[in-house]
Amino acid sequence: MLADGVRPDDHIYPSATKSCAILSRVDFGKSIHGMVVKTGFCSDIFVASSMVDMYAKCGDIWSARELFDEMPNRNVVTWSGMIYGYAQLGENEEALKLFKRTLGEHLDVNDFTLSSVVQVCGNLTLLELGKQIHALCLKMSHDSSSFVGSSLISLYSKCGVIEGAYRVFEDVSIKNLGMWNAMLIACAQHSHTARVLDLFNQMKSVGMKPNFITFLCVIYGCSHAGLVEEGQYYFDLMKTHGIEPGPQHYASLVDLLGRSGKLQKALKVVKEMPMEPTESVWGALLTGCRLHGDTELAAYVADKVFELGPVSSGLHVLLSNAYAAAGRYEEAAKARKSLRDRGVKKEAGLSWVEEGNRVHTFAVGDWSHPKSKEIYQKLEELGDELERAGYIADTSFVLQKVEGDVKNQAIKYHSERLAIAFGLITFPPERPIRVMKNLRICGDCHTAIKFMSKCTGRTIILRDYNRFHRFEDGKCTCNDFW
Repeated sequence: MLADGVRPDDHIYPSATKSCAILSRVDFGKSIHGMVVKTGFCSDIFVASSMVDMYAKCGDIWSARELFDEMPNRNVVTWSGMIYGYAQLGENEEALKLFKRTLGEHLDVNDFTLSSVVQVCGNLTLLELGKQIHALCLKMSHDSSSFVGSSLISLYSKCGVIEGAYRVFEDVSIKNLGMWNAMLIACAQHSHTARVLDLFNQMKSVGMKPNFITFLCVIYGCSHAGLVEEGQYYFDLMKTHGIEPGPQHYASLVDLLGRSGKLQKALKVVKEMPMEPTESVWGALLTGCRLHGDTELAAYVADKVFELGPVSSGLHVLLSNAYAAAGRYEEAAKARKSLRDRGVKKEAGLSWVEEGNRVHTFAVGDWSHPKSKEIYQKLEELGDELERAGYIADTSFVLQKVEGDVKNQAIKYHSERLAIAFGLITFPPERPIRVMKNLRICGDCHTAIKFMSKCTGRTIILRDYNRFHRFEDGKCTCNDFW
């Protein structure tokens, strides 16, 4: 068009900026923005809104916000683009602030807006607020949208209410691939592995073609149930659907083999990968080494990890923990020193519980909560009950070189136990206690919480960084495989 001297208009510019967003080419988008200003279309609400949406989807949230603030008038596309942009970047509080403003201005939001806000509630595990947004979706007749449905499934799943995710899935009559994938990952994270495989077969029966995310969900589900043969089958099945496995699929396969103790087979998969192994792949193998105490292979993996250059703090901590668990404290200290030398801080372990619209957060040995006295008193009472029921603390999960008494105290007040104690003294007996944790639950806490569920008769649902654990009557849905 430009070569032929044709002047773009308010229909052409939005189409061009949409293409930039799809390709994540913010450089092209900025060039088009320059042309928009030069040709006098910057005051056109449709053109300006499309540029806000483009910048937001390309991750340039600052340019999007600057343009947004300059606009004298805004429409639903403008607001939705900004909310989506903040949500994708994890700027959840800002996304919620903007959504609140849209409601204050009585703007007719659409399913894309609502989907983004529901996503934010899921990211923050704000179940009560999510339920309110769900009610708004019903009121505005957006509950049948696949985009909203996918976000609602993810919300309820992330908040530990898998039953809510099932209801949303069943209520939407026309499901897109995003909804199927959202339900698959929800089932996998909640250890409903049989349902994962059943859903995959249902997809085929209704003519829904799986994509690379679908297979990732299914292999992930197999990994956390120890289904080695099934996981390998679905990994191989990808190619018959014309999908080449990517690094994430290899990481899931290595994770499956490593967790199942097939470390040499996992190593063989890594060595035969058609691409360079990523941090996630080595991390999966290192997790297997840690679980099965293979420090020799862990040391080999460590050398490979350091060849990658700068890596995440989580991988360094995995390596350090693998050495410490084997009693090789000098090597563990070196791994942590390497982390400090690079100026990277280990993520602090936190657990949190939602009460109404308030979130209560706890750290290990935390006394900052107003109800700390009651919380610790409850833990002391529980400790006596657990011991009478047969619980014996496993201090091998305290990965510091300290005396036995200190180890006992350290493991006794892990953040998830404080959060559970808060739930026990706060919530009515019929209400499940839902705890979210940003790190992996340790083996001793897992055992202790099983005893807690049996001694108190309460249902305790705990999400760590990898999956959900539902404790009832002394048992966990993960079957001690995680």
